[in-house]
Amino acid sequence: MDYDKIPKISIDSARDFIMSLPQTVRPEWLKNVDDTNFHFDIDGDGGGQFSVIVKDEKLEIHDQFVGEAKCKITAKEKNLIKLLRGELNPMMAVFTGKLKISNTGEIMKYAKLFGLM
Repeated sequence: MDYDKIPKISIDSARDFIMSLPQTVRPEWLKNVDDTNFHFDIDGDGGGQFSVIVKDEKLEIHDQFVGEAKCKITAKEKNLIKLLRGELNPMMAVFTGKLKISNTGEIMKYAKLFGLM
C-alpha cells in the first residue's frame, strides 16, 4: 500500500475520531465480517480507554474497556492522530513502538473501518 496516497483527514482528537466511527463507517463495510472487539488505550488529553465492538453488522463504541478484546491498540494521542492523518506510516509506527498492536492479523481485517485503507 502506498501510504502517501491515503487521503489525509482532519482530526483533532483521538476521542472524537473513535466516537464518530458509528456515523462514519459505511454499513456495507460491516456486512459479512466476523464479530470483534478492539480496545484502544490512548494516552493524551483527547485520549482515553475505548472499546470498539463489531457485532451483528453493527458498530458500538464504549467510553471504557468492555469485554475481552481480540486486539488492543496502545498509542499516544499525537501518534494516533498522525497515523490517521496519513502523516505516520503504520509499519514504522509499530516498528518504532509508537503504536502497539496486540493482534496485527485482527487489525488488518478491520483496517478500512479505522481509515487505514
